[in-house]
Amino acid sequence: MGRTPETVIIGEGQAGLATSYWLTQAGVEHQILERRDSLGGAFQDRWDGFYMNTPNLALGLPGMPYAGDEPDAFIPRIAAVNLFRKYAEVINAPVRTGVEVTRLAAAADGFTIETSLGHMQARNVVLATGAYQVPKLPAVAGNLPQNVFQLHTHEYRNPQQLPDGAVLIVGTGQSGGQIAEELHAAGREVHLAVYTCPEAPRRYRGHDLMYWLLEVGKHGPDYGINALTREGLPSPAARFACNPLLSGTEGGHNIHLRELGRRGMHLHGHLENIDDGVITFSDDLPGRLATVESTFAQRSGRAIEAYIAAAGIEAPEQPPEPEDDWLPTEPAKLNLAEANITSILWATGYKLDLSFIDMPVLDEWGYPRHSRGVMELPGLYTVGLPWLTRHYSSIVGGVGLDAEYVAGRIAGA
Repeated sequence: MGRTPETVIIGEGQAGLATSYWLTQAGVEHQILERRDSLGGAFQDRWDGFYMNTPNLALGLPGMPYAGDEPDAFIPRIAAVNLFRKYAEVINAPVRTGVEVTRLAAAADGFTIETSLGHMQARNVVLATGAYQVPKLPAVAGNLPQNVFQLHTHEYRNPQQLPDGAVLIVGTGQSGGQIAEELHAAGREVHLAVYTCPEAPRRYRGHDLMYWLLEVGKHGPDYGINALTREGLPSPAARFACNPLLSGTEGGHNIHLRELGRRGMHLHGHLENIDDGVITFSDDLPGRLATVESTFAQRSGRAIEAYIAAAGIEAPEQPPEPEDDWLPTEPAKLNLAEANITSILWATGYKLDLSFIDMPVLDEWGYPRHSRGVMELPGLYTVGLPWLTRHYSSIVGGVGLDAEYVAGRIAGA
């Protein structure tokens, strides 16, 4: 591998690049290792019709703020990939692609890094791998009949990839909701197994919702509002909760599940079991829809309102959501063959996978034990995970603050 600098960053997404920027500013020699063969981060893995869920105003990175004239617009997948490639060029990031880290272990003078290209040593290591490494599949996926095509949304690219027939999408997070709309627009019959990811308004009190989430995360603690900080989480499990059900397509919009049902999509409860080609769903769909529709107001919406009031911000009132009591009448059991369901898309998210770390530095959830990205073992750091310090810690426009702090700790060590 050649000469190794004192600091190695594992991962070339927004977290790795932002950390690289701040290390360069501090004069710290470093190198980024990226397992993919090309720059562009995880957005290279998204489907063809993917759009960013965050507006352009939230795509500023350290040293390269957003300077366009469409702050409320949303960019497609290839533009997101190119954004990171441009950023890496602008900051002259020292990236080595095609290098997969297979083992990270403590050594007498730092860390041993085993990679697909050989052995390295480093005094400091920054984990910037993100939280979306391994697609998560439920155990019941193994019970599907062999004639039903199945894949995770990680492998989904476009409607033409699926055989003719109806499609069951399991999960209604951002990917599940957006792909459901895409397939429906392509003329496919769509079934949805509803999870409890919260619906939220795309626009809230005069701004895109992401504007407020960033503002409350950054400045809320100044006014005693900590709901969108790590300390304000109700439990460690909340670090892995769904993001709001929003889309960046067609100029950006919120996704309302009952409206999808009225448009002809079939809504079901949670997928409970698959047996001999028959799927059983939970019978709690009315309660699930109520939870989906109320969670935002109870948590994020309340935090935004408190921040606006405490900071004395003048913002237009948010019109109330119209009452909607429409309910589907789908059965609790569904025979795949009779429903002509030939494909299942698992929109069941990803799991955090840091199994290459051969040190006891993770908690029971597989999440790094840390304080503001500084891990318990000296010289080991982490950046870019959901709720590292705040709600926005993993997104493009929010990762820079954590990266700056970690880079400062490395520079001052």
